[in-house]
Amino acid sequence: MTSQEIRNQFIQFFQDKNHKFVRSAGVVPFDDPTLLFTNAGMNQFKGIFLETETAEHSRAVNSQKCIRVSGKHNDLEEVGLDTYHHTFFEMLGNWSFGDYYKSEAIQWAWELFTDVWRIPKDKLYATVYKDDDEAFKLWETLTDIPRDHILRFGNKDNFWEMGETGPCGPCSEIHVDVGGDPSIHGSHPELGVNTDSPRFMELWNLVFIQYFRDQAGELTELPNKHVDTGAGFERVVAYLQGKDSNYDTDLFTPILDEISSLSGIAYESDEQGMAHRVIADHARMLTFSISDGAIPSNDGRGYVLRRILRRAARYGRNLGMNDAFLYKLVPIVVAVMGGAYPELNERVAYIQKVIKSEEDSFSQTLGRGLQIFSSMVKDAKSAGQTSLSGENVFKLYDTFGFPVDLTSLMADEEDFSVDLESFEALMSSQRDKARQATQLKQTHTQGSDWTIVMAGEHSEFLGYTHPKLDTTIAQVMKSDKEIYVVLTQTPFYAESGGQVGDTGRIYNANMELEVLDTRREGDSIVHETKLVSGDFNTDSVIADIDSQRRGDIIRNHSATHLLNAALRKILGDHVKQAGSLVDDKHLRFDFNHFEKMTTEEINEAERLVNAEIRKNNSASIRNMSFDEARTEGALAFFGEKYGDEVRTVKFGEYSHELCGGVHVQATGDIGYFRIESEAAIAAGVRRIEAVTGKIAEENARVERSAINHLRHLLTSDVGDLGEKTQHLMDEKKALEKQVKALSFDQAASILTDILGNSQSIGGVNVLSEIVEVTDTEALKDLGSELIRQMKSGLGVLGAVIDGSPYVVCVVSDDVIAQHKLKAGDIVRELGQKLGGGGGGKPQMATAGGKDTAALNSVIAGVFELIGDRLG
Repeated sequence: MTSQEIRNQFIQFFQDKNHKFVRSAGVVPFDDPTLLFTNAGMNQFKGIFLETETAEHSRAVNSQKCIRVSGKHNDLEEVGLDTYHHTFFEMLGNWSFGDYYKSEAIQWAWELFTDVWRIPKDKLYATVYKDDDEAFKLWETLTDIPRDHILRFGNKDNFWEMGETGPCGPCSEIHVDVGGDPSIHGSHPELGVNTDSPRFMELWNLVFIQYFRDQAGELTELPNKHVDTGAGFERVVAYLQGKDSNYDTDLFTPILDEISSLSGIAYESDEQGMAHRVIADHARMLTFSISDGAIPSNDGRGYVLRRILRRAARYGRNLGMNDAFLYKLVPIVVAVMGGAYPELNERVAYIQKVIKSEEDSFSQTLGRGLQIFSSMVKDAKSAGQTSLSGENVFKLYDTFGFPVDLTSLMADEEDFSVDLESFEALMSSQRDKARQATQLKQTHTQGSDWTIVMAGEHSEFLGYTHPKLDTTIAQVMKSDKEIYVVLTQTPFYAESGGQVGDTGRIYNANMELEVLDTRREGDSIVHETKLVSGDFNTDSVIADIDSQRRGDIIRNHSATHLLNAALRKILGDHVKQAGSLVDDKHLRFDFNHFEKMTTEEINEAERLVNAEIRKNNSASIRNMSFDEARTEGALAFFGEKYGDEVRTVKFGEYSHELCGGVHVQATGDIGYFRIESEAAIAAGVRRIEAVTGKIAEENARVERSAINHLRHLLTSDVGDLGEKTQHLMDEKKALEKQVKALSFDQAASILTDILGNSQSIGGVNVLSEIVEVTDTEALKDLGSELIRQMKSGLGVLGAVIDGSPYVVCVVSDDVIAQHKLKAGDIVRELGQKLGGGGGGKPQMATAGGKDTAALNSVIAGVFELIGDRLG
């Protein structure tokens, strides 16, 4: 069978048992700040297990895209070394949410393996948790597995936990004996199941979520028990296709063949083929992660992508591929995987562009970095060392972009180790210095106790059509300052999809609550409120949104849709929304694009959006299936979770998107659209900020007033303002240049007078004087002129500039070579004495400080300082 047939058979098998097929979530979990990447099939169902969400279906099946490259789930170092570890992989899974339990899960797993896929029963082993007598008995009675093939293991292997607290339970794994010495049984303590031996390979894990572990570590039975299973697709395919290695299956062989074609080196399945295997694995990981919205960068998941890409590029050099090549593998990855994941087919050109851009960027520093690395190794060997210092590893990372695992890999090839402990200390120090005070918005209500006022259904959103309605309070929770309220029905939109939550009032005859924010927590729409008047009560209430604020928000939201369409028309279909924020003041739209937009492109985007506004096209809003919406051309976006039923928003034939937000009735309601800025926020990601309606009009009025003021000052027409302003700036620069030249000439003439003040110290001609200059550039220019006139020697010039002390030190090349005196070392010491710091090159360096009064003594002390350094 082909891998596609195997995947389809698994899904169909469970669909025939009334499981709902659920599309794979993206590998980038934008809605889960606890994860860098989706690493298991259960991630998208976590809210169900935590009981913050209600399952749409009691049974589900899918094949989930997964990435494991960080934390406890980190397979990176094993990739390519063995035959079955990967950074990107698929996990086949079936789930029961409070429906069937252990007996069905075990029976169906056995049926699929032995009846459908016909895996020999005597080759299979089942493991159960040491105390799970129920699962052990079910394997004995419901299957015909050999009884001595049912093995018990402890917490490490057969007890699953989501975290230190939360849902958990025993699991039952199915392993297959891939062949070997027939005298070795799966229970062998060193060579059997759950050892390091590759002979007994885990294929499927059946997790039975039946407990909740509290903060004290105590387990209590869950009222609803769940089943969560995961089977490694690549391993299943390898076994069913009769291959010893995952890389020998049809999931990898086309990619390996392409690598061989590009490199001219045939793939070998032994150690010689490691580079091929690493590149093939990493090409898959990069293709899927970039398709789902990740971008290489210097932090978070972006840095993981950068590490993976640079690691693959390094292995490519081992195969003689010194130029960009990874991007050429994207089409073959998509050819293999695009049938199961059709979103890949739409993004081939974009993925290639991201990868090639990153490859080109790395190649600019790789060659020089390799030279530095070789020099470091050579110096270490000369000193009798076999380890690279943390300082050197950090320099390669910080200056040349070498991830530490890439340096470790190259060091290993030289039989060197790396000092990871000191490297991590330096990294930690850098993070502390660079860390910005950015915190994820945390809700105040998670983990808190709610008072149930009215049991039953709640949080029905009616705000698309009802800005005000009579309703009742279903749940309430009070804190010191706020009152959190859940209503049975609400007109308040909860923050989602970039649109901020509504504000307004909830009131009755005896109280008034001001709604400060609205957000969704699981299945609940939570209104954060404060009591404005009266005494809080749970009588029937009127919920009334701030309609004026809502109007401003929806103008910006609908304008975002029109802007997205305009950008795709102007820049190309590679433009994908990478994030957005829509509030009552402005809109912010992030999108994938690799170049700064030109003024003409920005103007054209603004013109197209305003043209659509003037057409006054009505909004066509419909509910339909996800597949139908995609067939009709509706755009879906990174970070959004879509169910089987979706809502589409369409403006004429111009814009068509999946969107659950609130919108204008017709484009004319937006009024006027105006782009305020366009800038880069990450590699390959641009951001446009814009305004609409009355704010756009006000900004235009302010700008017009400023222009009129300039016209008056310059006695110019609007069309000539730019030219006249440029002329004034050029004239100003010319005058500044003349002033600087006069100042330099005056200062240079002073040098002639003070050169006679130099002293010979240890054979070095040393001069140290205070001068008067206008700025630090002039001080450096004077230093250059000083060393030119001295020809050989060391000079230090000090000056007070804008009330602060500065020094420049210059050293001639012969003094550097013969006496090991370097300007950078000297100014660091002088800077400290001035209450500051400094640095620079051996020939010239500068320092500054805060203690102006110390400048005279610092300059006078230079002669003694040089004398000490020369002994």
